[in-house]
Amino acid sequence: MRLKDLSSQMWGAPRKFDPNVGERRVSWLELFFDLVYVIAISRITHHLSLHLNVHGLMEFFIMFMMIFWGWVNGSLYHDLHGNEGLRTRLMTLWQMIIIAGFSITLDNTEDASYRNLTITLMIMQLYITYLWWSVGLYDQSHRKYNLPYTILFLISFSAMFLSLFVSQDWLRFLIPIVLICNYTPPFIAKLILQRDRLELSLSSSMFERFGLFTIIIFGELVLGVVNGMSEARPLDGIGLVNFIFALSIVFALWWIFFTLTSRAEPKSGFNAATFIELLFIPALISLGVIAACFNNLLAVAGPNPTVNKIFIFAIATLLISIGLLLLVMYYPEQFEETRIKVRKSMWWAGGFFVLFALITPTMNVTLFLGVLLTFILILIFVLNSMYYTLLQRQKSDKNEDDG
Repeated sequence: MRLKDLSSQMWGAPRKFDPNVGERRVSWLELFFDLVYVIAISRITHHLSLHLNVHGLMEFFIMFMMIFWGWVNGSLYHDLHGNEGLRTRLMTLWQMIIIAGFSITLDNTEDASYRNLTITLMIMQLYITYLWWSVGLYDQSHRKYNLPYTILFLISFSAMFLSLFVSQDWLRFLIPIVLICNYTPPFIAKLILQRDRLELSLSSSMFERFGLFTIIIFGELVLGVVNGMSEARPLDGIGLVNFIFALSIVFALWWIFFTLTSRAEPKSGFNAATFIELLFIPALISLGVIAACFNNLLAVAGPNPTVNKIFIFAIATLLISIGLLLLVMYYPEQFEETRIKVRKSMWWAGGFFVLFALITPTMNVTLFLGVLLTFILILIFVLNSMYYTLLQRQKSDKNEDDG
């Protein structure tokens, strides 16, 4: 009996679902799990840099959506049901193997690549389906919550399987079915939670994971700059200026994103949690596109109007996404007025970049990067002015109260 209890404890059944579970630190296992996604994101970003056109952007979008879906489900499972047992660690290992295999298939020939990619994604689909379904084996009360996941994920798997035997014309119908089925279950689960008078919010540890995943993507921007400079010939003074401008843009975008989000907390409730998850998608995709654009811009000395427009639209998408994220985050009460102004400023800035993309003249790389950096620095100055004006006003109010 003791041996059986010891084995059960070492194996570690999934932690029972509890929407009111206490806060926790992100574990080293989760950080290790994220590392394999560095490779996957890097591979699809490099693929985009070689095919920076409408078709390449669509491929990048689809692959990113599947990778992000796998990461979110694996991360949420660990956040809700993970423990220190052997089962949790093995489950993490299996998903890491699948994602690493996905990265390998990107190097195949075009026909083999699609077949192998699809088979790899089907394996991940079954794995994620089992991940949620298996919780019900240990906790019967959880079965009604994982039922929509099991059904819709299996429908998605069937659509993937069917895509192996039909012409490419059918993909325009099957791929949306896959994505819709994969991203719909949480909304159905919400209705079941409401019926049971339960409310699920995004934990601080999961919100931190989103931040760490974003840093992974920012690393791709730095890699895009480095790869572009490695291919640039000749490496002269102009190249050095381009290098400095490019890294400065990366740092400025990082400053804006994390200054506005790192001190905020996600609003409570399922709706806020879901919208945060969904709003990170356009923000992260835009960062991946910017990384691919850096590779192209810096490697080629002459003007590239198409890449310039894609680059600017990506920045606009990022800024608008940050503004939308501020809708589902809260700050201390004294910052509420400034938060509203900042949110509107991000939307105005995003609109400005959209307009700039539509009317931008042909420019060489140095001038283009310099102009972009100037616009972004102006935005940072405006945001800083709002913040320090608020601090000064609060300080004056405090002095008046003390007086």
